[in-house]
Amino acid sequence: MKITRVTPMTMGTDWRNITFVKVETDEGLVGVADVRALNRTEAVVGYLKEAVPRYVLGNDPFNIEQIVHRMYLEDFGRAGEVVMSGIALIEIACWDIVGQALGQPVYRLLGGAVRDKIKAYANGWYTVERTPEEFHAAAKRVVERGYRALKFDPFGAGFYELEKEEKFKSIALVEAVRDAVGPDVDILIEMHGRFNPATAIDIARELERFKPGWYEEPVPPENLAALKKVSDAIAPLGVPIATGERIHTPFEYRELFELQAADIIQVDITHYGGILNTKKLAAWANAYYMLIAPHNVGGPASTAAALHLAACTTNFKIQEYFNDFAEAYVKEAATGLPEVVDGYFALPSGPGLGLTLNEDVIRAHPQRELHFNLFAEDWHKRRVAGDR
Repeated sequence: MKITRVTPMTMGTDWRNITFVKVETDEGLVGVADVRALNRTEAVVGYLKEAVPRYVLGNDPFNIEQIVHRMYLEDFGRAGEVVMSGIALIEIACWDIVGQALGQPVYRLLGGAVRDKIKAYANGWYTVERTPEEFHAAAKRVVERGYRALKFDPFGAGFYELEKEEKFKSIALVEAVRDAVGPDVDILIEMHGRFNPATAIDIARELERFKPGWYEEPVPPENLAALKKVSDAIAPLGVPIATGERIHTPFEYRELFELQAADIIQVDITHYGGILNTKKLAAWANAYYMLIAPHNVGGPASTAAALHLAACTTNFKIQEYFNDFAEAYVKEAATGLPEVVDGYFALPSGPGLGLTLNEDVIRAHPQRELHFNLFAEDWHKRRVAGDR
C-alpha cells in the first residue's frame, strides 16, 4: 500500500480554524486527522506543502515510525509547534488507515483497552459575562449535561500580576462555580501561563478552599525552574500541578520530568507528533508516577485520537473536550465519535479512528481570518470578528 495524496482542508469557526488532512492510498483507504494550530494555520499548511512530497507520498502508511522519524530528523532545523503539528496530522491519519486495513480500532493496535469508558471534562462552556451570576448559571448547565468535571480560566486578561480588584473578582468567579456544581464535581483551574511565581503561589493559596482538581500552567512554559518554584511552594496544599500543552518534544519533557515540577502532563497529541509519540511519553511519565490528561482543543479527529490513546494508557486521568460547547457543525465535520454521557465517553468503535469525514461541512465553513488573544479583554467569550 502506498500513500498517493494528502489534502489539507481548513474549517473556520468563531474563534479557531481547524485544519483537517485527508490521506489517500492506492488501495482506496483514506485516513483523516485534524489540528487547531492557534494563530499558525497557514504555517502548518505551508509546512505540509513542503514536507509531504519529500517524506510522505509513495510511503507505506504502515511505516509510521519511519515517516515520523524522517519528518523530524531530515529537516535538520529545531522542531517546534508547527513541525510537530504537521507530523501529527500525517501520523494520526496513518493510524486511521492501518486500523481500517486490519479491521481494528487504533487502541487495539496499541496494546488494547485498559478501561471500559473514558472520563471527560468540559471546556469552552463559560462564554458569558464575567460575573459570578453568569458563571454560576453556565456551570450549572455543564453539570446538567452530565459532566462531573469542568475547567475554566477566571483571570480575565491577567499577566504576571493581578490588581486587587481583579484578584478578588477571579476568586468570586471560582466561588460561584464551586457553589453551582457542589462538592462532588471537579473544578480545574486554568491559568494559561499568566503569572509570575509569586502571584501564582498567592492565587493557589487563595483558591485552595474551593478544592480545585489542579492548577494548570501557573507560569509561562519556557522556564521550568519557575514552575518548580511554584510546585514546591504549593505542595502542602495537596493540589496537583498540570502542564504540557505548549511542550512539543521529548527533549523539553526531559527537563520537566527530572525536575519533578508537575504532577499531570497535558501533552497535545496534535502538537506532539501524534499518537505513538504520545504513547511513548505516557510510558516515560509513568516512571515518575505522573498522570496524563491530554490537551484537546481540536475537532472530532483530534478527540478521536485522544480517546484511542486514553483507552490503552494505564496512567491516563481525564480527557478535555470543547465541542459540546461549540458550533454544532464542528462535530458534524467527521461523524462517528461517541458522545459524552454521564461524564464519560464510551470507547471508540469501528476500524481506525472510527470516523467518517464530511467534506461538505468543511467546505461550507471556510477558513477565517482570526487572531485569538488570551490576553485581550473578554477573550473567554471566544468570539473573534473577521472572515477571510
